[in-house]
Amino acid sequence: MSEKADAIVIGGGLAGLVAAAELADAGRHVIVLEQEGENSLGGQAFWSLGGLFFVDSPEQRRMKIRDSRDLALQDWLGSAQFDREEDFWPRRVAEAYVDFAAGEMRPWLHQMGMRWFPVVGWAERGGALANGHGNSVPRFHLTWGTGPGVVAPFERLLREAIAKGLITLKCRHRVNALVTTNGAVTGVSGDVLEPST
Repeated sequence: MSEKADAIVIGGGLAGLVAAAELADAGRHVIVLEQEGENSLGGQAFWSLGGLFFVDSPEQRRMKIRDSRDLALQDWLGSAQFDREEDFWPRRVAEAYVDFAAGEMRPWLHQMGMRWFPVVGWAERGGALANGHGNSVPRFHLTWGTGPGVVAPFERLLREAIAKGLITLKCRHRVNALVTTNGAVTGVSGDVLEPST
């Protein structure tokens, strides 16, 4: 089959749902290709505990946990140990994520209806011991509704964009290769799989 869109998102997991929703919000026409059935939207995030990494959140402040962007980045860099030339972009991603987690992430998700348990936990404390690299303060915010609660706002946005004709969702479509023209990705190729629930 041959179809055109402004963007093709490969995978209907959480990252794919977020990317497709953001593109549709910008007025772009998007095709989302997912190799599983429609019941698998959200991917592994749907089955997760639904914990999110926030920095200096209201929940942390209520529990008198002192956190900051600088402390969170220090913790991340202590674990990652970016010390090679090829670590330039991974370090930039870490810095951008910590900035997002300390800034607009929580208000953005809250505005979409996401809520969190009032107790902040210790996921990824680090190392094999409590004093190893990793989070030096609790930053694990458990979402009401766990994984399905994290996926729900983005699945809602996807379905709204489908109704507006901005997103086409194609389940049971497996991507096997990227098509390139003059060094730029211009499409994908793959297989249409048998329907499955």
